[in-house]
Order: sequence, then C-alpha cells, then structure tokens
Amino acid sequence: MEAHKRFKFSSLEDLQTELNKMGIDFPLVEDTNALKQPLRIGKNIIPNRMVIHPMEGCDGDKEGRPGELTSRRYKRFAEGGAGLLWFEATAVVEEGKANPRQLLITQNTLKDLAALLQEAINAAVNKNGSDRKPYTVLQLTHSGRYSKPVSKPQPIIAATNPYLDGKNPAPKQIITDAQLEQLEDRYVAAAAMAAEIGFDAVDIKSCHKYLISELFAAHTREGAYGGSFENRTRFLLNIIDKIRTKLSDDIDVAVRMNAYDGIPYPYGWGVDEGDCHRVDPSEPVRLVKLLGERGVNLANISSGNPYYNPHIGRPYDFGPYVPKENQLYAVERMLKIARDIQKAVPEMAIVATGFSWLREYGAACAAGGIRDGWFQLAGFGRQSFAYPNFAEDIIQTGTLERKKCCIACGKCTELMRLNSVTGCVIQDAEVYRPIYKKLTQGQPSLVGKEIADHV
Repeated sequence: MEAHKRFKFSSLEDLQTELNKMGIDFPLVEDTNALKQPLRIGKNIIPNRMVIHPMEGCDGDKEGRPGELTSRRYKRFAEGGAGLLWFEATAVVEEGKANPRQLLITQNTLKDLAALLQEAINAAVNKNGSDRKPYTVLQLTHSGRYSKPVSKPQPIIAATNPYLDGKNPAPKQIITDAQLEQLEDRYVAAAAMAAEIGFDAVDIKSCHKYLISELFAAHTREGAYGGSFENRTRFLLNIIDKIRTKLSDDIDVAVRMNAYDGIPYPYGWGVDEGDCHRVDPSEPVRLVKLLGERGVNLANISSGNPYYNPHIGRPYDFGPYVPKENQLYAVERMLKIARDIQKAVPEMAIVATGFSWLREYGAACAAGGIRDGWFQLAGFGRQSFAYPNFAEDIIQTGTLERKKCCIACGKCTELMRLNSVTGCVIQDAEVYRPIYKKLTQGQPSLVGKEIADHV
C-alpha cells in the first residue's frame, strides 16, 4: 500500500495518472455542470448539489446561544452559494454538549437560533437571489462519551470500548435504557422547535462515535438497545418514528451517519469482523433502507472517529503522527461507501464526503460522482471553513482556485483540542491566526496527540 504523502498534483491529468498507478478508481471530470443542477427533496428544491457540512465553530455562549463568530460564519456560508446549508451539531440536552460553547436547542435559546437561521437565509437571498435560497438542516446531537458541557469531560457512554476508553479513562456513566427512552423524547421536542423556527429538516446525528453512532456497534451492551441489529438501531429508529407521529410533514428528517468506523469488531460499525481495515456495508445498508421506509430522503455518509482515527474521515497533510495509508485510499473508501449506499437506496439523496483534501480537484471529483450516479450531493467540510464561497466560484467559473483552498493542515482541529473557538487559521487568518499563535506559542502541535498510539 502506498504510504502517506503530501498533496503534490499540478493538474487533473496528474491526479488521474496517480490514481491509475495506485489502482484507485473514482470519477474525475472537467465539466462540473452536474454540481449546478437543482434537486428536489420532498416538497423542497435544493438549488444546486453542493453542501456545507455541519462545521462547529465552538463559538456559542455558555447558554448555548450563537455568538458573533457563529453569525459571521453562517453569513459567509450562506453568501457562498451552496444549495444545502447543514447547520452544526446542536445539543438536545445540556449534558450532551461536546464543549461548553456548543449550541443547545431549548426554549431559552430558540429565539437566537431563529435569528441565526433567518440571518443566513437573508444573506443567501440578498447575495444570490430568491431562487438560490438554501435548503437548511439543523443537526441534533448528544455527544455521549465525548460530552464536555463544562471545563472537564463528563462522558456518557453506550457501552465500554477498549479502543476508545483510553489508558486512564475518566469516570464514565453508562446510559440506561430508561434514560435512552426519555432522551428519545428530547430529540422529538428539539425537532418540533426546529420546525417552529423554519428549518427545512433536522438531522439526527449518528456519526463519529457520538452517542447514536456508538449504539450502532453496542454488541456487548445488554438490554433493549444493545446486542442485535434491531436493538442497536432502536434508538435512532424510535426517534424518527416519534418525530413522524408528532410532526407529520412539518419538517423533513435527515441523518448524518457513519457507514464505517475503522475500529475492530465488535466495537466498530460497518467493519469486517476479521479485519477492521475492510468495509462491511451490510448493516449500514440495511439501516439506510429502514430509514427510507420511514420517509427519510436525505442521508449524509461519513466515516471514522476524529478522536481515534481522524485520517479515515479527514485525510490531511500535516500532524504529529503519520497514518499508514495514502490519503487517496481514504478518499476512495469514503466515495465508494457512499456509492454502495446510493445504489441500495436510489430514491434517497445521498451526500458524499471526502473532497477537501483534493483541493481544487474536489469539484471535478464531486461532479464526476454525481454524473456517474455514485451520489446525488457533494458535501464540503474543511473546505467550507477555508473557502466559504467555493460553491459560487464553481457556479461562475466551473472550478476552484487553489490559493483559496483548504491545505489539510489540521489547525482548525488543533484549535478545538485547545478548547478554543475554531476556523481556518490559513485562509481566515485575520480572525483565527492571532488566536492560534497565542494558544500554541512554544507548544508542539496537538492535532491527533490523543490518538497517536493507535495508528
């Protein structure tokens, strides 16, 4: 297997030559018009196929209300022209926040979240016209083992996991079946509030080993939410059934879900039982089909765990540890997982990810995947931090400018690990570089420090 290498490509042909040499197969096209096409989701129209992934800035206030940097970020995202604006992880309960500044949806914060949404919609319409109003999704979350509502972690786990518990794990509360059942109703209440203030959809976050994602692989858990496939997916499916019962067609339901954890069985989801480096899509595909039967028509597919194996879901060029695989393998894996799921549920809109490391060639890859039916929408995460108007540039010129692109340096993640607000240190330097310099002066890089022993 080819080793980890820095991005080095000078042309699309150069990239294609490298793919051929490595035996990697994913589509690349020069014509990016596929990204400009609208797509119907239920009763709504997404004006183009480009998606801003849910990117947390860790910049709310202690009550979970958006801050000034939150508003600035969504204004930039909205003006940037992407057809789907996927709002960041917003906790449904205080104890489920991943950091003290994570957004929280309650009656006390609802007015502020409504203002954030309306400001973003107004910014998009004023900049791009009413026919470019983005489809909006609010991601609802419980951070589970990564809960940190105050200055110290307060983990709430679905099951013990020797790969994630750590050498000196903090005391952890295993959530009970009764608590999970009560939490289902908190998600429903949050969805009702999101519908009230005008979001087009809610996402029941099921990725990256946060609570629902951990339940998917809770083979060792006893009771109604562990063991069998039916039990491990019960929590998510119950939430969706309850939302449908209470809200009918008032709001769409989406899911951002891991289809591959890259963690050994029985502690990882979507992995081959004998080799966690191999994808077994059978259970993720089975789940997505059940979601489709419940009226879920939008699924955003992700992989890996940012605390354990971030290179799987976020291929990068810099960091204190070097993954054992070339980044192009990670890109191919993510794209082919999305392809397999899209093939299984052709009536559903699947959002693929994995484009940011490709720099300006991410547009060619996204357009090729849509043209060839691998997925229907293309999601950009770190690229949106670095280059919030990437979609408008693709619409106007058919390509991206390299000098504006994310360089996969990991500094946005590093700021999060330093308990800071976060954004692009390189391309949004006026705001974030002074913060980064102050926090890292005289310190070694912290990106991936806690997971260096695992790869």
